[in-house]
Amino acid sequence: MTEVGDSVEDIEIHLLLEALFRRYHYDFRNYARASIKRRLKQACPQLGFHSFSALQDAVLHDRAMVPRLLDYLTVQVSEMFRDPSYFRAIREKVVPHLRTYPSLKVWIAGCSSGEELHSFAILFHEEGLLDRTLFYATDINPGALEAAASGVYALDRIKLFTENHQKSGGKSSLSDYYTTAHGRAVFDKTLRSRVVFSDHSLVTDAVFAEVQLVSCRNVLIYFDRFLQGRALGLFRDSLARKGFLGLGSKESLRFSDHADAFTEFVREEKIYQRRDL
Repeated sequence: MTEVGDSVEDIEIHLLLEALFRRYHYDFRNYARASIKRRLKQACPQLGFHSFSALQDAVLHDRAMVPRLLDYLTVQVSEMFRDPSYFRAIREKVVPHLRTYPSLKVWIAGCSSGEELHSFAILFHEEGLLDRTLFYATDINPGALEAAASGVYALDRIKLFTENHQKSGGKSSLSDYYTTAHGRAVFDKTLRSRVVFSDHSLVTDAVFAEVQLVSCRNVLIYFDRFLQGRALGLFRDSLARKGFLGLGSKESLRFSDHADAFTEFVREEKIYQRRDL
């Protein structure tokens, strides 16, 4: 909400975000303002606008501008097996519990261009769980979902992906899961054979399934306190009893209204377990 004394830039940002919500129902109004401002300052010159007001005018009158703007407002920076120790903890600490279920549902929230989804699919394949698991990969950016569903990544990224996979306790060679052509790595479509890709907003949408594991990493850091609480409430309500929640290294339940619904399962990796209420 703007206040008396707000700068012209702050008022423009407020009006731009309000326009984006009212016209297209993309709600960034309660994202951390410093982060949004930084991204909009990057977007304006690259999209050809001299001010946030000019960008707002284009957004209101040209629907084709929206996906271009979303690429700046949603974070699309990730890598396979990012923070390998997190995936090692999933493999060594969480998977033994997941093995007890005859079928599994896993929600990758804010899946971006699919690196984390493919990491989980490979890990579950190596642990013999892929065939009994249904993955939900969700994001608000249609372009990101399309990229995730394609399973295609630049070949120069594979060296880092491979190193992360090995550090995560990988039981095979990452090269077993992709083929190369024209400077790109194309990951095997069987990794996505049990994946539902869906447009879902943690800001405005509701719970859609009961799952045994939610992994939402490096998304909450871009939300204000209110939105963090809303998202964590969705995760709590989505998880089956004793289900697991994985957050990013800079995220925590410590000051959340929903902290009492969880216990710390692997504290150093920000993996929590829903209490058996």
